[in-house]
Amino acid sequence: MTPSHVSAVEVRQSILIVEDEPKIAALLHDYLEAQGAYHADVLARGDQVEEWLATHTPDLILLDVMLPGLDGLEVCKRVRRVSQVPIIMITARVEEIDRLLGLELGADDYICKPFSPREVVARVRAVLRRGAPGHSARALGLEIDPGRFSATLNGAALTLTPVEFALLHALSAQAGRIFSRQQLMDVMYSDYRVVMDRAVDTHIKNLRKKLAQVVADREFIESVYGLGYRFCV
Repeated sequence: MTPSHVSAVEVRQSILIVEDEPKIAALLHDYLEAQGAYHADVLARGDQVEEWLATHTPDLILLDVMLPGLDGLEVCKRVRRVSQVPIIMITARVEEIDRLLGLELGADDYICKPFSPREVVARVRAVLRRGAPGHSARALGLEIDPGRFSATLNGAALTLTPVEFALLHALSAQAGRIFSRQQLMDVMYSDYRVVMDRAVDTHIKNLRKKLAQVVADREFIESVYGLGYRFCV
């Protein structure tokens, strides 16, 4: 085994495939594994995902919409309560409402059946490149440690409220991704309490002020008219 081969194995990214059609699941698994850059696991039921995620940390989830036990849209909603892992929905239902609903629940992209394995790999690469956790944020001097509830910018500690910390963590972990106000409210309040969506604007405003106190000449959080907010890179 050459040193270069060891290095390639060590950096393989983990992909969770949730698909109940054995032939499709096997095709996705084998094609991703053949790339050399990914390790793939397969689940056949939607109600297995939460338990699996309790002991695993995938880099991306390929999630079918039509699943036994729990459908993919509900799985996506539940995953988003605890994780910002990138999710690509796979669906045979072409109605626009299903696509929009999947994205509104927090999916990063969707693929319609039938698809080519090459297309899936291209989408996986694009989403992982866009949402590499913390990479772009660290390049801008932002460091976040969720375990210690600490955040620093250019070495200066940021004094954040729990809601501000949750917002900054979610936005920066997927730099460039647009989050709707509803998605950010779900980040802010895990109990899904009823609040005005403009509460997001107030917390973002306060968060921007605290970031500007450290770096005044850069806008870290951008408003996207009619859509929501994203972390700028």
